[in-house]
Amino acid sequence: MPLSKLNQEQHRAATAPLGYNLIIASAGTGKTSTIVGRIAHLLHSGIEPSEILLLTFTNKASGEMLARLEHFFPKTVVSKIISGTFHAVSYRWLKEIDPHLTLKQPSEMKTLFRSIYEKRHFERMNLEIQPFSATYLYEQYALYQNASLEGFDAWFLQKYQDHEPLIEVYMDIIEAFEREKIKYGFASFNDLLLRMKEYLESNRISFSEVLVDEYQDTNTLQSALIDALQPASLFCVGDYDQSIYAFNGANIENIASYATRYPEAKVHTLTINYRSSAPILSLANRVIERNERIYPKRLEVGKQGKMHPPRLLIYNDLFEQYQSIAQSIKQTHVPNNEIAVIFRNNASADGIEASLREYGISCKRKGGTSFFDAKEIKFLIDFLSLLVNPKDMMAFIHLFEYAGGVGSALAREIFESLVHFGEGDLMQGVLDPIVQHLPKFNPRKNIQLGLFDDDLEIGSAARFHTLELGKRLMVHPLLKHPKLTRDTVYHFEAFYTLVEQTGRLTTPWEILRRTIDSTLYKGVVELLATQRGRVKSGEIDEEKKRSAKERIERKAALLLDISKGYKELGRFVNAMVLGGNELSEGEGVNLLTVHASKGLEFLEVYVTDLVDGRFPNRKMMSSIEEERRLFYVAVTRAKEKLYLSLARFDKAKKIEYQPSQFLYEAGLIKGEFVAPKEGKKRSRAKHED
Repeated sequence: MPLSKLNQEQHRAATAPLGYNLIIASAGTGKTSTIVGRIAHLLHSGIEPSEILLLTFTNKASGEMLARLEHFFPKTVVSKIISGTFHAVSYRWLKEIDPHLTLKQPSEMKTLFRSIYEKRHFERMNLEIQPFSATYLYEQYALYQNASLEGFDAWFLQKYQDHEPLIEVYMDIIEAFEREKIKYGFASFNDLLLRMKEYLESNRISFSEVLVDEYQDTNTLQSALIDALQPASLFCVGDYDQSIYAFNGANIENIASYATRYPEAKVHTLTINYRSSAPILSLANRVIERNERIYPKRLEVGKQGKMHPPRLLIYNDLFEQYQSIAQSIKQTHVPNNEIAVIFRNNASADGIEASLREYGISCKRKGGTSFFDAKEIKFLIDFLSLLVNPKDMMAFIHLFEYAGGVGSALAREIFESLVHFGEGDLMQGVLDPIVQHLPKFNPRKNIQLGLFDDDLEIGSAARFHTLELGKRLMVHPLLKHPKLTRDTVYHFEAFYTLVEQTGRLTTPWEILRRTIDSTLYKGVVELLATQRGRVKSGEIDEEKKRSAKERIERKAALLLDISKGYKELGRFVNAMVLGGNELSEGEGVNLLTVHASKGLEFLEVYVTDLVDGRFPNRKMMSSIEEERRLFYVAVTRAKEKLYLSLARFDKAKKIEYQPSQFLYEAGLIKGEFVAPKEGKKRSRAKHED
């Protein structure tokens, strides 16, 4: 039975008397086993399964717990337990009350909100301050719903006092938004909890016990919903050292104040870690103990076997760091799926993913778009692939789909026409086409040139005489293609110029640099940045567009940096394209943000970019205490081997980095951490490997 497999601490918590129980379950101490044991104990005690409510943060988590219970209890019994996320459980209840309730996704709610916002004429108010956009105001309102029980105006003005002249308009928009939702029967995810809480305030749904997993991640609204249930017994499991979702509204005060809000509460602590080795836990403890100790605890080692002390890896350059990590992973005997590279921000993933690809190492990236799936990178690789193999029609099609009015069908026609003009050689067809005459073709023998089958169907190149094209390009036979537009011709001109320029270059780095600097690629960058800067209303957010362009440029610079290690273009393209054939979503090295790594464990873990400004991220952080908790979560994912890495410089951006303060706190770097002043990044420490 589940209880027989628990250690003494877990068993004591799982069999605690009904009432208010808080279980502090540190990393790797078996919280899931304890919850399963608790439910088993309740069932053995005669409590009906329908009187048990299990609230989790993912449906997967509740599903796994119920699956474990089915090993010991009939499925008919386990299926009666009420379980799921806060939102899923509330939605089921509310649909029983109001079958016409319609749950809407955030994107749909933003559209409705914007339709109301855009009816307000801010320009008539003669304001000295720029109003928040509809999207930002909506996001603030959504955050408020999770984080506060006071009025929106009071909550909002605590954060943005300078927007007081606008608060009446903002409130009017929000009130109209709420009326529209009620009118059409719409509900957002936040509305599910708010309406369920409101219903429970006048209607009782009784449970013998309510169990809450990941209690440290609950927000103010979820805590209020739990109280509205008025549970006869409450069993909450969490770890304040793993509270890392403040940016999403999580309120660490819920777990911190548990014993005071419920005076008769009992606090149980699980201290034996079965995941990580003693040296890893020792490092984790040295750092996390700098946070205020809400409840006394210290992790103990329950793992036996060979111990590997954590290693600090220091490199001169950011890219050198990624290359070295990839090389180490290449040489290890640990299976790829038991290795994780963890980072504070998704941007750090590009370098390691590219380096792994170069070494032919499969990987999977949770969240975000793969570096090699990014359109800006695919475009560059497609152009290089075409230079290596001019018969690569798909690469050509991908390049020309960026031309205005060109779809895959027309792009294919252009490709086949150019191959024809080059007598089988695409590049000759581009640069030096056969232009003596355009013969009539037999459609049955020349399918690829269907639009040139009859002289009457050939367009006139004269229609492009105002485009100021070069003399050689103006007489290019492709311009007679009847479906070409001005935008298509401009795109072809840029392609023609780039092919001509790269033909004289030899190394991958030279060719790629010229491609990145080309009019062709700059046009693609402008197009992609504009698309990514567009908001739902169709307007372009210039700041969003600028940020998108910077991210595109960083990715291109990274690919350019990789190319320095190759002398032959074919070998470089092969490493970037063919080397990725083994990549799949289901297998390989795990590339994870700290948030995505939570709850997971691996034999070998690399925590990268441990420099001030990146980890901790001083721009994004809600507090240094939460950044420290993020570090704690990251390092406690490791079961046997832990590598902490940093680079002193980013040569591309010409930035000098100072090691993360967490490395000082862990004792891996001697001396005292000195916070950088006025944006300067300097290190006053002695480094140790």
